[in-house]
Amino acid sequence: MRIIYKIIYLIGREFMEISEEVGSAFKMFLDVFQNLIVKKYDRKNITNQMIAIGVMSIPVIVLTSAFTGMVLALQTAYSTKNIFNEPIYIGSVVGFSIVKELGPVLTAMVIAGRVGAAIAAELGTMKVTEQIDALHLLGTNPVKYLAVPRFISIMIMLPILTVFADIIGILGGFFVSIYKLGIAPAVYKNDILDYMRIEDLMHGLIKVVFFALIIVTVACHKGFNCEGGAEGVGRATTQTVVISMVMILVSDYFLTALLVLLGVG
Repeated sequence: MRIIYKIIYLIGREFMEISEEVGSAFKMFLDVFQNLIVKKYDRKNITNQMIAIGVMSIPVIVLTSAFTGMVLALQTAYSTKNIFNEPIYIGSVVGFSIVKELGPVLTAMVIAGRVGAAIAAELGTMKVTEQIDALHLLGTNPVKYLAVPRFISIMIMLPILTVFADIIGILGGFFVSIYKLGIAPAVYKNDILDYMRIEDLMHGLIKVVFFALIIVTVACHKGFNCEGGAEGVGRATTQTVVISMVMILVSDYFLTALLVLLGVG
C-alpha cells in the first residue's frame, strides 16, 4: 500500500506543478493581451525583433523547406512508379503536403528551436541578473517592454515565413521533378493549380497563428520565471524548445481535425 500511496503522491505533485505552470503562463498571456489592446507600441523595438525573428531565420527556412520539397518529390515519384508504373501527381502531393502540413509545422519547429530558445535565454539571463527587477524599480512594466514586442513580432513574422517556406518547398519539388525525374514543367504546375484551393493555404496559415502563440508564450513564461543562475537559464532554454515542439505537434492534430470539420482546407 505504501508504494501505491507514493505513486499517487508523485502523480498528484506532478499534476499540481503542471497546473501551476499552465496557470502562470496563461496569466502572463492575459497580461500581454491587456498591454496589446490598450497601450502604445515601441515600434523600434518591434522592428528589431522582427528582423531578429524573421530575416535572420530565412537561411534555415530555405534549407529545411527546399530539401523537404525535394525529398517529397522523390518519394512520391518512387511510390507512384511502383504502383502505376509512372511518376504521377507529384505536384499535387508536394503542394498539399507542404502548404497544409509540413510548411507550417517545420517553420514553427525551426522558430521554436532558434527564436524560442533565444527569447528564453535572453529573458532568463535578465531575470537571474536582476535586470527585470531593476525595470520594476524604475517603474517600467517588463511585460510591456520585453514581452509585447516579441509577441507582436512573432505573430507577424511566422505566417510570412510560412508562406515563404511553402514557396521554397514547392520550388524544391519542382527542381527535382524537372531535372531529376524529367517531368514537364507544365505537368507539375497543373498538378498544383488544378487541385489546390486558397482554403488549403488558409488551413496552414490558421494553424501557424496558434503555433506562434505557443512558442512565444512558452519562451516568455520560461524566461520571466527563470531561477538558478546560468544552470537555470540553460534549463529554461531546453524546456522552452521541448515544450514548444511537443505542444506544436499535439495541437497540430487537433487543429487539423477542427479545420477539416469546419471545411477549411
